[in-house]
Amino acid sequence: MSQKIRLLIIEDEIIVARDLQSIVEKAGYEVCGLATAAEEALNMAAKLKPDLALVDIIIKGSADGIEIAQKIWQEMEIPVIYVTAYADEETLHRARETAPFGYILKPFDERELRINIEMALFKSQMEKRLKERENLLATILRTINDAVIATDSEGKITYLNPSAERLTGWKAAEATAQPLNKIIHLINYDAQEQNPFLPSVSLFLKNKKGNLIPVEYNSSILKNKPPLSGGEVVVIHDISERYQSQKEIFESWQRLQKAFEGTIQALAMTIEIRDPYTAGHQRRVSKLASAMAKELGWPAEQIQALRIAGDIHDIGKISIPAEILSKPAKLTEVEFSLIKTHPQVGYEILKNIDFPWPLAQIVLQHHERIDGSGYPSGLQNDDILPEAKLLAVADTVEAMASHRPYRPALGIDKALAEILKFKGILFDPEAVDVCLYLFRQKQFQWL
Repeated sequence: MSQKIRLLIIEDEIIVARDLQSIVEKAGYEVCGLATAAEEALNMAAKLKPDLALVDIIIKGSADGIEIAQKIWQEMEIPVIYVTAYADEETLHRARETAPFGYILKPFDERELRINIEMALFKSQMEKRLKERENLLATILRTINDAVIATDSEGKITYLNPSAERLTGWKAAEATAQPLNKIIHLINYDAQEQNPFLPSVSLFLKNKKGNLIPVEYNSSILKNKPPLSGGEVVVIHDISERYQSQKEIFESWQRLQKAFEGTIQALAMTIEIRDPYTAGHQRRVSKLASAMAKELGWPAEQIQALRIAGDIHDIGKISIPAEILSKPAKLTEVEFSLIKTHPQVGYEILKNIDFPWPLAQIVLQHHERIDGSGYPSGLQNDDILPEAKLLAVADTVEAMASHRPYRPALGIDKALAEILKFKGILFDPEAVDVCLYLFRQKQFQWL
């Protein structure tokens, strides 16, 4: 059996109150109390906590029915219906300001009373739910870390949550009714030029003190139907912690990159110290091969791999006696056989280092030729890495154009003629063509 709805009757004339009680109980409701004065009404409402109060506007005590009704609803959330004989403009105006849930003029019948009570209870339940949702939303807005700003249809600020105050440096009282663009200053900054770990464009908020804060910015338009006007809700997320972490990662990456580059240069210098006649050879080969790859439109990562491989492609010569490397006469067959081991030795030195590129394989293959006549494995065509094909051409051109202990420099023209002669036989045609183009059309320079 459902519990009866409990009503509190506030009426200063006891006979009228009893009559009203009879009508209410006949309609199926329970009367939990009768109050005839203002103080008594407030005390009974607080103590009995009825579902609804029927209040006469004229009542004894320090306050009239309108003032009592206002306190009962606002402080106790008990809905109120006025039951009165007064309907003049002034009384109606005062009553309207308290937002009552019904207004019944005496005399009335049971049906009118029942309709007003049911409507009042339904309306109060809806208002309580709305208030609960508003309180929940207000709590969320107060406690979330994101800045939330609302504007009206003219772009003027109507609301700032505490996070927005902290982020912008503006107090809500200062910002309210101000244009949004006066409070929010956003700056686009191309951070990727300095930091590849950050998005290509980062957004910064310039706060009231002039500090730049990295943020994520989102806005939504409020679409209201007339007569309500629309506006905008802006949500700004402070990404300072993430930005700082990315900055630290980048700085760490930079340090590792410098250490790595230093290690590569140390390896390159190791062989150049032992073979002073070819000092600079690896650097020049690396520069030419990298220029060729760039001209061919290779990805940056692949060009970097080729550049590093070029810097150390002769590291295997560390195992060859210095007197053979600097011998001022033609090498014997045995001595040349020792020279031909340097790609394999270079591979053995590099193979267990966890590079992000196949450097060991590139170094191993830089003396392979596309017809299978190269060494150490006699690889052909597509079995040879693209980086090794470019290195083969660059290595040949630099070696012929430069001075060697056993012969003077042959010059760049003879070197280019050599690779053109063996284009498609020993050397990859595309590699030969781009090398010729660099020297003949773009006047490539070693230094």
